[in-house]
Amino acid sequence: MAAISRLKPKPLLSLRSFCPSISSSSQHSSDPEAEPDETLVSTSISILKEHRSRSRWSQLKAVLPPGGIPPSATVRILSGLRNRPHLALSFFHFSRCRDLLSFCAAAHVAARSRLRPAALSLLRSAVRLHDSPAIFETLAKTYRSFDSAPFVFDLLILAYLDAKKIDRAVHIVRLLRSRGIHPLLPTSNSLIRSASKLNGSDAGLELYRELFGSDNLRVSPNVQIFNTLLLAMYQDGQSDRVDEIRVEMERFRVDPNVFTYSVLLAGVCDDGTRIREARELWEEMAGRGIKPDIMAFNTMINGYCETGEMEKAEELYRDMVFDEIEPTCTTYEHLIRGHCKVGDLESAMMVYTDMKTKGFSAGVEVVDKVLDEMCKRGRVDEGLVVLREEMKREGFSPSRRSYEALIGGFCDRGEMEKAAKLQAEMAGKGFAADEKVYVAFVEGYRKMGDEEKVLRLCDEMNQLGMEKER
Repeated sequence: MAAISRLKPKPLLSLRSFCPSISSSSQHSSDPEAEPDETLVSTSISILKEHRSRSRWSQLKAVLPPGGIPPSATVRILSGLRNRPHLALSFFHFSRCRDLLSFCAAAHVAARSRLRPAALSLLRSAVRLHDSPAIFETLAKTYRSFDSAPFVFDLLILAYLDAKKIDRAVHIVRLLRSRGIHPLLPTSNSLIRSASKLNGSDAGLELYRELFGSDNLRVSPNVQIFNTLLLAMYQDGQSDRVDEIRVEMERFRVDPNVFTYSVLLAGVCDDGTRIREARELWEEMAGRGIKPDIMAFNTMINGYCETGEMEKAEELYRDMVFDEIEPTCTTYEHLIRGHCKVGDLESAMMVYTDMKTKGFSAGVEVVDKVLDEMCKRGRVDEGLVVLREEMKREGFSPSRRSYEALIGGFCDRGEMEKAAKLQAEMAGKGFAADEKVYVAFVEGYRKMGDEEKVLRLCDEMNQLGMEKER
């Protein structure tokens, strides 16, 4: 794997079955592991436990040394408060200690109480501030003294993935696996997803094989992991390789779910020539008793729209509504594009109107398709009304293609003034007139017999390096 280096697992010298406690090292100094002042530790714990929330922090400030709480004392206080995790974490933030040992201690306190978001947040901060392999070593060394939870190492892996440091994450997985510890399945899934996103589906597949390639597995992959691999292949344009994943699913006796079929359907529907395979997948899904969701319906509807099979697309749409699955904006957009593709403008406009009544807004590409069809049929004024209505909504900005379609339509009808106003508006939006616009005006003025303007526009085209209209 190119981007995930083949790091040889180092012996877990500091782990030693999640090694003994950290209590008996060192001295009170700037060294995080220096022995703390026992009086300071016991007094601080007593104040935090016995005083009310409003007074405890002012009382604590009164007993602290001028330099603040030493890191070693912070760790001991956190240990003493570990059965009151919210109080311990409040103390950690109060202490402002940002050394690695304090971060790991606080993460253990959160993890042992199943405060996963808090533990993950702490480890993310540790990764950001202490970019070092020592994070894992420190977390392992302090594990037993805080009676922590094993998933704390999964959270460290996730923290590295969030920081896009996948080599570090993989290295930790290898260290853990060398001790017979396998990451949780959601963690493995995140690893594979991150590898696929950063380095492609081949990297994700190679990591999957490293994690699950052995025949003596304590943990088997689940459907979510296979779905991640299938999605990565689809996104990389390698849907022709999905059989590799389906063979693996059979090997582990993992049944596909509706998401599995949605990805498989997308792979064959996007091709535009494999609608028969899509139908077979749809029937296979039904045969397994899996009900399609909105994603599966949208994918299959799009497949029929791409091949111009609009009757089947509309039939699927009706099935979806009958099954009480609410159409999305994407559903309507697929149908509008499909009707436009086969030249059925009336049906496209019916769907468009239905879409608007349901509160959805068409994307720019869909508006372009509608305007193209309207202008081809001489319904330019209606097309302009559609554009103006869309421009009233926030966030919509007409495309060059919309303006070109309308300008071409008005020029074809000889309504040059309307075309000129649109061209000025188009320029105001930052779209300079291109050859298509010039040709539309040349043809329009030529039909009107205005040769002077035709010649002038042809000269401009020549000066701009465009091919003159013959």
